[in-house]
Amino acid sequence: MSPVPQPADLLAAMPFAAGLGIGLREATAERVVGALAWSPQLCTAGGVLHGGALMALADSVGAVCAYLNLPEGASGTSTVESKTNFLRAVASGHVHATARPLHLGGTLLVVQTDLRDDRDRLVGQTTQTQIVLRKNTA
Repeated sequence: MSPVPQPADLLAAMPFAAGLGIGLREATAERVVGALAWSPQLCTAGGVLHGGALMALADSVGAVCAYLNLPEGASGTSTVESKTNFLRAVASGHVHATARPLHLGGTLLVVQTDLRDDRDRLVGQTTQTQIVLRKNTA
């Protein structure tokens, strides 16, 4: 049995997420929790976090959840579909992401990520489908 990866090690494998300032607080197969701080560099008009920054947070945290649920013999995953509903603007503080698996198949994994502000209000929700990658044995 291989050791459970630590959040810092998982984040180190995602330089884009780390460069945005995404942090991981918890990473288990059942739940992955991360956060992104508001900053002016990540904003759109009006000083609110850009939807792309929120989607990057959800995709990154969701990808870790998918990775931690890979079936036997898989080498990784890749996002093949992602849908986000934006429900509230964020103009300060942090966005907290919690990803949970919805479907764990041998070919596709589906993860739902809730995005919440510092007052625990739902900011957005992302559902993403990840394809299971397998090592080429040919």
